[in-house]
Amino acid sequence: MIIISDTAPLNYLVLIREIEVIARLAGRVLIPQAVYDEMHAHKTPQPVKEWVDSQPVWLEVRRANTSLFTPQRKIGKGETEAIALALELKADVLLIDDGKGIKEAHRLQIPTLRLLTVLEEAAKKNLLDLPEVIDKLKRTSFHLPPDELVEEMLERDRQRKQTPSS
Repeated sequence: MIIISDTAPLNYLVLIREIEVIARLAGRVLIPQAVYDEMHAHKTPQPVKEWVDSQPVWLEVRRANTSLFTPQRKIGKGETEAIALALELKADVLLIDDGKGIKEAHRLQIPTLRLLTVLEEAAKKNLLDLPEVIDKLKRTSFHLPPDELVEEMLERDRQRKQTPSS
């Protein structure tokens, strides 16, 4: 499975100390050079810079062929290169939270996953405690969806925990 990631999902997974969950779910993640560079930007939190500098074995940085993709919307360099890399490698999924970037990916028929979907999947596999992780996200600059959507996600988690496994 080929998974390409944009900057924000990895950034927030590092900040909430759940970055290993992506490796456990995906095995391997590729990022374009622009995402790597964004994770070293001046305003990037130090834990994110340190994490990307340690470059775990499951993370691979690749140059993207940006000639494969011309955005129809104004999106960042990280999103542009992540989409281009996803096209180039025929990725199974693009991990991205930027709304305009998601629209561009969908236009090109690239499957996408948002960070919250990844966290919910990880909770289903008992890799993390979803309410605890949502609380951690609330203490960051992450833009959570409306409260009712978060509550629906937490309710699904509560229901799952109450249902005995078969």
